[in-house]
Amino acid sequence: MEKFKISDRIEIICESQKTRYGFRHLATLFIDDNEREKSKCCYYNRTWESYEFQSVLFNVVDKAFKNKKETRLNAVISELNKAGN
Repeated sequence: MEKFKISDRIEIICESQKTRYGFRHLATLFIDDNEREKSKCCYYNRTWESYEFQSVLFNVVDKAFKNKKETRLNAVISELNKAGN
């Protein structure tokens, strides 16, 4: 399990699980300690992400903020990239 603290209010918890055919990454986004959104990405053997959980992190942020202003979404994605590197 890995935690990505985006701000004082926003945190994303990611984990990896084995599956019958490979593995999956799960992400849960919390705002003010309340669960707001979940996402998963399934893989058969490996991933070509720049850092672990990159795809599932972007997916959960996109789902959580898809109706919000683009600038806020870009700010969160920028923080994710900093946390992942």
